[in-house]
Amino acid sequence: MKYFYDLHIHSCLSPCGDMDMTPNNIVNMAKLLGLDVIALTDHNTSLNCEAAMKAGESAGIVVIPGMELTTSEDIHAVCLFPTLQKALAWNSYVDEHRIKIKNKTEIYGRQVIMNENDEETGEIEHLLLPATDISIMSAHKLVRDFGGVCYPAHIDRDSLSILSVLGEIDEYCGFTTAELADKSKLPELKAQHPILNSLNIVTNSDAHYLENMREAENFLELPELSRENIIKYLDKQKG
Repeated sequence: MKYFYDLHIHSCLSPCGDMDMTPNNIVNMAKLLGLDVIALTDHNTSLNCEAAMKAGESAGIVVIPGMELTTSEDIHAVCLFPTLQKALAWNSYVDEHRIKIKNKTEIYGRQVIMNENDEETGEIEHLLLPATDISIMSAHKLVRDFGGVCYPAHIDRDSLSILSVLGEIDEYCGFTTAELADKSKLPELKAQHPILNSLNIVTNSDAHYLENMREAENFLELPELSRENIIKYLDKQKG
């Protein structure tokens, strides 16, 4: 079966996320766009995942709990988990490994935690954008140890991507998947970086605003739609 996805979306908890990116707005927009499954991946936190998952249950959308990790090299990597408990365990680990700088809301905006009814329940005091001390070389193994999967985000962008920072995807990173912002760039990138021929490729919106979320276009073929099956698919080396 084909299941349409967007596995990189930010909520109002991300400092650069629009305040309209509430749990219910996100999942209902996903439903309008014809998506079957989405992942909530705020910067260096997973604290809005529970609300999004509960909202997803009401809207009939599968929500995968996740995070967009900023590594010590200032590289973005998407981390996804099959259960909320595993995502929150990873969240606690990352919280111990990130720089604590007080957020300036007048510059970066608020970092709002919400419940499944889009009610504010808290706010993160320290800015979520700065790098952690977790290296890109260890990210995949660490996330796997927590029961999830990790892949480099928007590798085709000229900033905050593994190719823009390191120039290559080292096989010792252990990645089985990579993300493109624009899949039309894939043939050229495969010619320049042959390792991409052995990786699963996903294309996500990295949406910070509702209007940035994409219509149902990209899909995974799975025997059954579940968070566990998606994690297994993304964590398996391409045939």
